[in-house]
Amino acid sequence: MAINISYWTRVIKNIGYVLLLLIGSFLALKLSIFYMPFLVAFIISLIIEPAIKYIMKKTSLTRRTSSIVIFLIVITIIIGSLAWIIITLFSESSSLLQRLNEYFDKAYLQFQNLISSFDFDKIHISNELLNLLQNSTGDILNTASNWIRTALTSLVNIITSLPYIAICIGITIVALYFICVDKIYILDQIEHHLPKVWTKKISVHLNDLIKTLGGYLKAEATLVLVSFIVSLIGLYILKVCGFNISYPLLMALFIGFVDALPILGSGTVMIPWAIICSINGDINLGIAIIVLLIIMSIARQVLEPKLVSKNIGVHPIFTLVAMYTGFKLIGIIGLLIGPIVLIIFKNIFASLIDQGVFKTIFDKK
Repeated sequence: MAINISYWTRVIKNIGYVLLLLIGSFLALKLSIFYMPFLVAFIISLIIEPAIKYIMKKTSLTRRTSSIVIFLIVITIIIGSLAWIIITLFSESSSLLQRLNEYFDKAYLQFQNLISSFDFDKIHISNELLNLLQNSTGDILNTASNWIRTALTSLVNIITSLPYIAICIGITIVALYFICVDKIYILDQIEHHLPKVWTKKISVHLNDLIKTLGGYLKAEATLVLVSFIVSLIGLYILKVCGFNISYPLLMALFIGFVDALPILGSGTVMIPWAIICSINGDINLGIAIIVLLIIMSIARQVLEPKLVSKNIGVHPIFTLVAMYTGFKLIGIIGLLIGPIVLIIFKNIFASLIDQGVFKTIFDKK
């Protein structure tokens, strides 16, 4: 049987191309984590670039002066917000860590009371199954308690590592300044030191990536920020009005984190919270949380059509797979990073996906 050399050469070449892109994407992801301050500075520079251009257009100021003005405004806001967030987070996290066992003991006791008040004889549940249900509930609560304790301990450790935080923030601020002020010079230097073929290919992929992923992240970040701010203001208002809101900033951050996850939303946190409050007898707080959720949903529905111009083209099932894969590989933060990596891969392999990956690699032409 004759072997088609040209066919298998093309197949091996295509497989090598895909593997090379996968390895490159993996290395790029690792490098982006390693050089996180510079990545954060680059993302902030993309966000504030329209403001710089607006000032240049409306005034006679140069790019350098316009960049410095916007830079000073942004840095003032960021440093002030970070100082308040760090102090408040440390206070709330430490307080919650101290009272965590008390909260979970109370939850377990309430569940036991609920089981005791229910007549299981009517549905003929055996004592063995009932004991299994009680033990499983205790195990679930212990696991949840350990997860929350680990997360809060990690958060407190990060907050208390002030030298490391100060260095990262300092590098990010300096990098942001140079990226904003000397953007044209930096781009010229990159173009000067790279081969023209590389420059053309990188610029095409980078422009497409910034357009799709950058636009998506910018829109989602804006929506999540709105949800976080509305929930934070709402929770603080409820706290001032006398409602039992012990950790408004932590809850607002948790709501914002869940709201950032594709498929899920702020209702995933707030609806169960309202139900638990109502079961505990605090019906007014439960209603107040639902009202706050409605306000957040209205704000999101008003802003979303204006910010998200088109769908990213990824089916929810693939997004869910990416979230689960990210969670299994790197933990909770993987729920956020998984879909982002999926969008990056979709952009890089756009032509292969459109034509059919295996068809492109193995089909005989």
